Amino acid sequence: MTHAGSSIPRRQLGRYLKQGREEAGLSLEAAGESLEWSRSTMYRIEGGGSAVKARDVAAMCALYGLPPEMTSALIALAAETKAKGWWHAYGDTLPAWFELYVGMESTASRLRHWEPDSLPGLLQTREYADHLLRSHPELAEREVGRLVELRMERQKILMRKSPEPPRLEVIVDENVLRRPFPGMADQLGHLHNQAMAEVATIRIVPRDTAPNYALTGAGFVVLEFPAIGIRTPEPTTVYSESLTGALYLDKPAEVASYSVRWRTLEGLALDADQSASLLATIAKEM
Repeated sequence: MTHAGSSIPRRQLGRYLKQGREEAGLSLEAAGESLEWSRSTMYRIEGGGSAVKARDVAAMCALYGLPPEMTSALIALAAETKAKGWWHAYGDTLPAWFELYVGMESTASRLRHWEPDSLPGLLQTREYADHLLRSHPELAEREVGRLVELRMERQKILMRKSPEPPRLEVIVDENVLRRPFPGMADQLGHLHNQAMAEVATIRIVPRDTAPNYALTGAGFVVLEFPAIGIRTPEPTTVYSESLTGALYLDKPAEVASYSVRWRTLEGLALDADQSASLLATIAKEM
């Protein structure tokens, strides 16, 4: 029986191991020979087709000359590949904060993001991100600066030339836009500009909307991936954060439930033109 959720960390681990091998200048066959594994075994590991033992990951990292920090991170990620339904706590796998999600985000072809409590990171201004992160009592000054930079770096995928940037569709609650954050007028102007430039489709759920199940619970992102060459695309994945970690779901039934919730949210939200007008109105009021 396949463990729920295990395919995502397996694929991520495989990508990092393949990158390490290629940067070391080793062919699949040469690496397999040194490790005394068959080519098919190497291919399955790099393709995320099988779980990998910690000692085997350590042997691969040693062969590829990866630094100790990366080796430790990949060994931790190997443990995730055997988890039955897994939670990825930030910093427990890869050394950079929630790098698993960032890697997936950067390869996605479409991102559908519902955010009930704050603006999505890909659309935040530096000032908004800084103020939001500084409100977290457990983050030190240096960590805040690092996380703001990470957020700004992530946004570059929206302006890249190749591969095509992901199609970003966002639904936000109007109440989020009316919170008196420092620099909120600039933030609203930024959102309006991104919508006008078709960098993102932004739709707003009016604050007088009647209660609905789709408005409850945590926000989420539905990530879709492109086909690469003759390979089939990676499965659509749902990402949802909690206070201490993140849930990744890629089972068809789970994704289907979130797709239904997204369609319900679309039915509650203003259309893109109405949302742009409301953004401009709120900005003037600010």
